[in-house]
Amino acid sequence: MHVSATRSELLARRAQIGLALQGRDLLTEKRRALKTEFDRLGATVLAAMETLERDCAEGRRLLVDTVAAEGLEHVASASFAASGEVDVDVHARRVAGVSIVEIAKSAVRRPRTGRGYALSATSARVDAVADAFEHQVDLLLDVVATELSLRRLAQEIAATTRRVNALEHVVIPRLESERDYVELVLEERELEDRVRLHRARAHRDRRRKAV
Repeated sequence: MHVSATRSELLARRAQIGLALQGRDLLTEKRRALKTEFDRLGATVLAAMETLERDCAEGRRLLVDTVAAEGLEHVASASFAASGEVDVDVHARRVAGVSIVEIAKSAVRRPRTGRGYALSATSARVDAVADAFEHQVDLLLDVVATELSLRRLAQEIAATTRRVNALEHVVIPRLESERDYVELVLEERELEDRVRLHRARAHRDRRRKAV
């Protein structure tokens, strides 16, 4: 062990152990906060995905029924007329130093009069299909943002766990071992000094008695 067995080295190791313990506690608290946010978002995204899956199945059923009743060309024409854009604003908030993605978007679901096709040329079936798929896009955007945040949280939780483990199982034990080594060497030196001092005093006393 290449450590100088001095008082200053002992004080340095004690200070380093204190900082390592403090860092471990801070990282542990950070990991706890990240896991709390991960669990919250995880429950949210699971519920949203279940809803999305159910709504997608219903949307496909409505589309198949509408195509069968009114013809593919008629439905395709309405879909082209109803095409448009969704304004999306991506921003982030921070949880324990990690950016959590949030999406602010314009309204996806539109009224019948806002879809671009002539109401006189379409039916309630087409309106139902359009509404179902607009609702799916709305849910999908929410799920995408949450899933991205979950991935970032999972990566940060894993990285924080690695740092905590490194401190607990590598850095702190090594510093404690070096501290114990320095303490042992200093104690042995102190004991040797006491023995030498005792012998010197005994030798001095014997000389005085001989005189």
